Amino acid sequence: MSGGHDRDGLHGLPRVQCGGLLHHLRLRAADGTSGAVQQGLLEGQKEMTLFADTAGERLDAFLARQPGNLSRSAAQRLIEEGMVTRNGVPGKKNDRLNVGDRVEYTIPEAKPVDIVPTEMPLDIVYEDDDLLVINKPKGLVVHPAAGHADDTLVNGLLYALGDDLSGINGELRPGIVHRIDKDTSGLLAVAKNDYAHTMLASQLKDHTMARTYEAIVCGVMKEDCGTVDAPIGRHPTDRKKMCVTQRGGRNAVTHWEVVRRYKGYTHIRCKLETGRTHQIRVHMAYIGHPILGDTVYGRKKPELGQSSQCLHAGALCFQHPRDGHPVMVFAELPQYFRDVLDKLEKMK
Repeated sequence: MSGGHDRDGLHGLPRVQCGGLLHHLRLRAADGTSGAVQQGLLEGQKEMTLFADTAGERLDAFLARQPGNLSRSAAQRLIEEGMVTRNGVPGKKNDRLNVGDRVEYTIPEAKPVDIVPTEMPLDIVYEDDDLLVINKPKGLVVHPAAGHADDTLVNGLLYALGDDLSGINGELRPGIVHRIDKDTSGLLAVAKNDYAHTMLASQLKDHTMARTYEAIVCGVMKEDCGTVDAPIGRHPTDRKKMCVTQRGGRNAVTHWEVVRRYKGYTHIRCKLETGRTHQIRVHMAYIGHPILGDTVYGRKKPELGQSSQCLHAGALCFQHPRDGHPVMVFAELPQYFRDVLDKLEKMK
């Protein structure tokens, strides 16, 4: 076997102040103008005024790229509901902007959340007045969906925190800044107020929030490190799956490096530059090294006792939304992951 066996301390996670694959974390200087706009919205004001800086851009696309947490579809809903004006006139989602166009829009008040609070153990690894970081176990769904009405992370957060959660991400996802799959374990940021939520979401959008994952993939990777730069979109025939596709795919970039090679498998560390649905799972399968246990994108039968992906979000680095100081949070590899590594050690 080759490659350094990095299982000391945090079982493969570097204590290097966001070095290695975490070096992409950049500390940004605050922009006076945009900062004032964000602060106004986030301290209770729901009116936003912006000026177009690019000619020919669609109105919905312009709104979606602003700091905050508006997706393209959310921006389109605001436009359709008459909440957006362009130079004082109700806008249309496909309006093409001119430089200097005045765009005003209103963020609706958060709706009361009709979700049942549920008592459950939460592994909180970081918490302050603005946010907390949860170490989510494998098998826990993040927010309510079909078949999961009262057993999700959101149900547990509502029980533990009550009204101390942001409301700008919709009534079914209070506080949730980003998601990880049900069967992926690891770190997840949760915002306690709209100010923190918007600032963290803007770091996700401009890639200054560094997220590092550990995975075990099938096959022995020949190179020590690499980058997968391949667009990801909805699968053309199976709408529950994603795939690498040029047709309608969105830019997706995953950096990876080998932690250790084993007989028939490789322990790797991945750093996300973008955050598409199932990104690491899709990208690893695309290059011929699907994640161990991933029966959706990889081998169809369980291996080494794993019937779901062996994937763990082990490090999260970001600027604190209040004063910009760097926050670096780490989560040790969970027991299921360590058990697999022990099995692989015995297969030498």
